Amino acid sequence: MKAAKSVGIQYAALPYRVEGGRIRILLITSRRSRRWVIPKGWPIGGLAPPEAAAAEAAEEAGLIGRVEPQPLGSYRYMKMGKDAETARAIQVIAFPFLVEDTAPAWKEQGQRQLRWFRYQEAATRVAEPALRRLIVDFGEARTPSFFAQSLLRYRRWRLSRVSP
Repeated sequence: MKAAKSVGIQYAALPYRVEGGRIRILLITSRRSRRWVIPKGWPIGGLAPPEAAAAEAAEEAGLIGRVEPQPLGSYRYMKMGKDAETARAIQVIAFPFLVEDTAPAWKEQGQRQLRWFRYQEAATRVAEPALRRLIVDFGEARTPSFFAQSLLRYRRWRLSRVSP
């Protein structure tokens, strides 16, 4: 295998939702190797990096939502060439993407599997160590502490006890 001479840049969306105060991450399979990945792609002319990441999420997984303007971090991977003889180093800049809905149809529908995971499990499913770390750090930062979760449950309970 021949090594790449330059590093490419891609933009990715880290699709997430909050269920019961817990962060869940959507992973998709790559088309060729069927590995679990996040939606990502090359820069798109006329779109800012977060917008390009959101466009990839829509194209690859039919996701509708809000992309955050600040990246959560980046990771690298080796992208194999079509001839399987060359590889290129790719730096992926990832943006949090809050999933609000899924389109009824999208460009790559049927070409990939989509699955929601608890953030801890999502981290174990991806191959790139730096992406694992990004997912764990993101999940931990966005998940309320045990104390905060208990306080939220108490407040909900108190509000349910108040008569209208």
